[in-house]
Amino acid sequence: MQLTLENIVPGFLEKEKIETSEVWKKKLEVLQGEKLQVVAASGRGKTSLVHFLYGLRNDYSGVININNKSLKLFDAEDYAIARKDQVSIIFQDLRLFPDQTAYENIEIKRVLQPFHSENKIMEMADRLGIKSKLNQLCLKCSYGEQQRIAIIRALQQPFDLLIMDEPFSNLDEINRKLAMELIDEEASVRNASIILFDLKDIEYFQPDRILYL
Repeated sequence: MQLTLENIVPGFLEKEKIETSEVWKKKLEVLQGEKLQVVAASGRGKTSLVHFLYGLRNDYSGVININNKSLKLFDAEDYAIARKDQVSIIFQDLRLFPDQTAYENIEIKRVLQPFHSENKIMEMADRLGIKSKLNQLCLKCSYGEQQRIAIIRALQQPFDLLIMDEPFSNLDEINRKLAMELIDEEASVRNASIILFDLKDIEYFQPDRILYL
């Protein structure tokens, strides 16, 4: 998948934050298989950029192209195909279904567009230490457990690009490393790009580039 950003400027961000950014108002290309880390302090538009890339917001000037087509020209079918086959995401707010079990939250993504067998859910949950939580309602899981559920869910589908917004914020160091190892393996299998957004450098992520928003 080809992803390019050309002169993206959020309509709501202060001029001085735009001028000092390595992303805003620049021309960027994310290469297939590239690992990119975007570091941003609060208030610099980090989550807004995540939402721009996933097509949830378009209150910006400039162009975001996926396979040479601007996201602003995507219709509902284009987005459905992209989100089913090409782009997976781990939201900062996770967007799990609280009244469904951990397993049901993961399985819904696998059923919509499977990349793995059902057994892979068990294997991933075991690796990330939440196998015993799979039959528990998400609302009864800790936030750290919910983050691991969201990570596993995002890895069930095919993707050329994985977008992650502070995916490890409530995990301890051991679980961060375990999750990152799993994500790296899955991205490698697909030759997929990763864009990791966080408030600071993530030492256990080995990016090809770091950009400061």
